[in-house]
Amino acid sequence: MNLLVTGGAGFIGSHFVLRHVKKNPEDTIVVLDKLTYAADKSFLDPVADKITFVEGDIADQKLVSSLITHHSIDTVINFAAESHVDNSISDATPFLHTNVIGTQAILEVIKEHPTVRLIHISTDEVYGDVGDDDPSCTVHDALHPSSPYSASKAAAEMLVLAAIRTFDVQAVITRCTNNYGPHQADEKFIPTVIRNALTDKPVPIFGTGKNKRDWIYVGDHCDAIETILTVDWKSDQRRIFNVGIDREFENIEVAKMILDIVDKPHDLITFVEDRKGHDWRYAVDSSETRTLGWAPKMEFEQGLQETIAWYKAKYA
Repeated sequence: MNLLVTGGAGFIGSHFVLRHVKKNPEDTIVVLDKLTYAADKSFLDPVADKITFVEGDIADQKLVSSLITHHSIDTVINFAAESHVDNSISDATPFLHTNVIGTQAILEVIKEHPTVRLIHISTDEVYGDVGDDDPSCTVHDALHPSSPYSASKAAAEMLVLAAIRTFDVQAVITRCTNNYGPHQADEKFIPTVIRNALTDKPVPIFGTGKNKRDWIYVGDHCDAIETILTVDWKSDQRRIFNVGIDREFENIEVAKMILDIVDKPHDLITFVEDRKGHDWRYAVDSSETRTLGWAPKMEFEQGLQETIAWYKAKYA
């Protein structure tokens, strides 16, 4: 395959690139990344001689078109996104630019190259929060985004689905639960807990800490994307895939697990004012994705150990 990986220097995208190059050294990979605060080109150093890296904006339609044409791209994987909820509450404008306008720019190019496939990486947050006794969300459930971030991702999905219907674009959407692992931006929840714990600083927890999340190790998410890449989208008419591990933890549970691993006291936990519009619980039904032969491999506790080891080295 000839892949254009947008956002390939970010958290999830960089893991995908590293893993794909290792498994498929014969493939062509072009990485397009704007190198904003959550990206780091050095993540790709181990494969720098095996990929083509381009610094740029996915909303630059001419640039995207030239990359697809010049490198004979047959598949685009769109990881590029503004994703920090607190930042979207402060100013939603960058989220609309990248998540909505950027996605549409990619679609405009693909419309002119109808053989090019698109995997659009979305989030379980488009479903909004669910109650403790509610069933997990299926791909057929309505979307109820709560934050400007999740609203922008839902809007991007609608554009992708419209392009599939109106222009017969070959595209699928993945909605994944919370990712964790090396390379994640420092301000995210798990890196914040690790960083503060290692330096004996207060560990901030929103509200009561009872909000629930289904955490998936970033490598398992990448494996799911690789599996979806192998699907014959012409015979398989499914266009949306949920990705999760079906094991939820309260935020305060996760913080205590990290503190235990790094041998720090639980009294470092400090409760802070809750986030505006904070979703209570996310839960997705990923059974359809598992019918493709994919299943998560990383146990949460083991994944935390590996993640903490990486951040220890980073902060040393």
